Amino acid sequence: MGYRLGVDVGGTFTDVLLVDEETGLSHRAKTASTPADQSEGVLNGIRKVCRDAGIEMDEVAHVLHGTTVATNAILQGRGARVGLVTTEGFRQVLQIARSFVPGGLAGWIIWPKPEPLARLEHTVQIPGRIAADGTVVTPLDEERARAELRRLGGAGIEALTISLINSYANDEHERRVAELAAEELPGVPVSLSSHVLPEMREYERTVTTVANSYVQPEVSRYVSNLDRSLTGSGIDAPLSVLRSDGGLIKAAKAAEDPVSLLLSGPAGGVTGAAWFAEQAGFSDFLTFDMGGTSTDVALVLGGRPRIGRETTVGDLTVRATSVDVRTVGAGGGSIAHVPELTRALRVGPRSAGADPGPAAYGTGGTDPTVTDANVVLGYLPRQLAGGEISLDVEAARKAMRTIADAMGLPSIEAAAAGVIDIVNENMLGALRLISVQQGYDPRDFALMSFGGAGPLHANALGRLTGSWPVIVPPSPGVLCAYGDATTCPRDESARTMVRRFSTLDDAELRAALAELADAAAGRLEAEGVPRESQTATYQIDLRYHGQGFEIPVEVDRATVDGDLLDGLGALFDAEHERLFSFLLGNEREVINLRVTVSGPRPEVAWRTLPEGTGDPSAALVRETEVWMDGATTPARIYDRSRLLAGDVVAGPAVVVEMDSTTLVLAGHAATVHPSGSLLIRPLNEEG
Repeated sequence: MGYRLGVDVGGTFTDVLLVDEETGLSHRAKTASTPADQSEGVLNGIRKVCRDAGIEMDEVAHVLHGTTVATNAILQGRGARVGLVTTEGFRQVLQIARSFVPGGLAGWIIWPKPEPLARLEHTVQIPGRIAADGTVVTPLDEERARAELRRLGGAGIEALTISLINSYANDEHERRVAELAAEELPGVPVSLSSHVLPEMREYERTVTTVANSYVQPEVSRYVSNLDRSLTGSGIDAPLSVLRSDGGLIKAAKAAEDPVSLLLSGPAGGVTGAAWFAEQAGFSDFLTFDMGGTSTDVALVLGGRPRIGRETTVGDLTVRATSVDVRTVGAGGGSIAHVPELTRALRVGPRSAGADPGPAAYGTGGTDPTVTDANVVLGYLPRQLAGGEISLDVEAARKAMRTIADAMGLPSIEAAAAGVIDIVNENMLGALRLISVQQGYDPRDFALMSFGGAGPLHANALGRLTGSWPVIVPPSPGVLCAYGDATTCPRDESARTMVRRFSTLDDAELRAALAELADAAAGRLEAEGVPRESQTATYQIDLRYHGQGFEIPVEVDRATVDGDLLDGLGALFDAEHERLFSFLLGNEREVINLRVTVSGPRPEVAWRTLPEGTGDPSAALVRETEVWMDGATTPARIYDRSRLLAGDVVAGPAVVVEMDSTTLVLAGHAATVHPSGSLLIRPLNEEG
């Protein structure tokens, strides 16, 4: 047993969490992020947390890291110059794309189409053709391939994507072109579509592989620098990186397959939420992660986050497995404004960010933000982060006065309350996307809230959704780092298998799944995870014959070992009816197979708080006043670190800790669970 180190890099802060695997005791640190080289901020945080814990750097046994390097490379346009090799006749695959334009009616008139990550002048086509069944129709023209590769080398490409038609069925031509590229373009990293996404649909396979090439050099440099820096600092522990689906991958593998890291940061939060929800005894819940700029929401069913097949970053959507996270531009720094044309209050998506920040921070910001509204209403104390941050209440009131004046409201508090109501409604819309729109009733779920700003709004979101209890885990501001430290290694294999049920039998389908499971298990075993400790989960994409889309269906081991096709058909029908409220009589059809193999969960002890009397008065900091339900009302401020298991904090109340602040509304109470989580419920609800 030793120490597990979780590291999450955000745009403003780098969160570091050190967990003693034997006792569950944790130490946390926040340091400023260093965008020019994130590894510097990571090392600063590691040194700080080890110093605070009183341990040497070499006592760290595992370093688990959630990173935004791949995401930022796409958002900021800092990726590699990518060369793309296509089959003759498919040179414009990225330009043609899909006939979808975001926005409402006539959106196509004003929509600026984003530039593909591989430019047309850096895209070449070579003769050679594979059929959909994997047979070779036209042999590969190797002489032409060499010439085109040399031309790309002359254009100064920094990464190469090879995406040939139907290569998911037979990768022979792609592998041969890769061999030629190694000779003609030595040192240039190569991504094969048959490796990155061995599934049908030419555009999705190509754009995903191009995205992999685009971020690969940046991710590779970062991972190498961090690994080298960790070793130089005395940490001999292996470095693992969090995937978008919430699993861990060794650093070297992450550098080869960086497209799987695009949602690494949000995935850490959902994984950490699942860890604490299990301790509190909840398996079905919505997650609500509110930061300074945006809010991420997700749905967890049966203790497992729902996994999606698409990942969207900015204007780019790729086919990569990730936690199904939805994002809305609502955060603590979201700016409130009143357009002259409509005179209707709006909040976000524009944000004050960290620079200049909310007016209350006293760092030059003057625009009214959600944080300023919380300050005006008395929900945020004057001192944050243990006294490290002082809030300027008068600056917040001055900023909020502009909203009150523009709307003709009688008081600044009324304007601030309006800002809070609107941002809460914005976040409610995001929660409905992952619950109601997916066929789930939010009243059947708890609500797990975290992030620096989340616990301030959690009680109100619980009231809007009917999701009880509202769970605020310990250290909610660093929960993503908890997720990094408490998840497990994972690998995945996939293939396309377009077969109608009438042409398929259980044995053939079971054998195909076993082959995929064996491949993923072998890769995980090579990373030091014994096969006997591995578990496999199965997902099959199905549709009715003739449909233009498919639905992923989770399949358990009992179904795989039993009457597979009958069980699969029943699962598909149930999912189709849940999503669309009807069934078709068409024959069912298998499209894609996917097997995910996971290692064991880490053996990290759960902490248990000492038992209290139910009276939280020992944690009382002071009395205060807050604006709630249209009037000023007395409230109490509590220090969370002094609360004990079973203590009940009745609202109105504010619970403060180093990295976040929790608001308990009037008519509600927060009970301290032995695991340390706060469970907020209406006073009139039993249980």
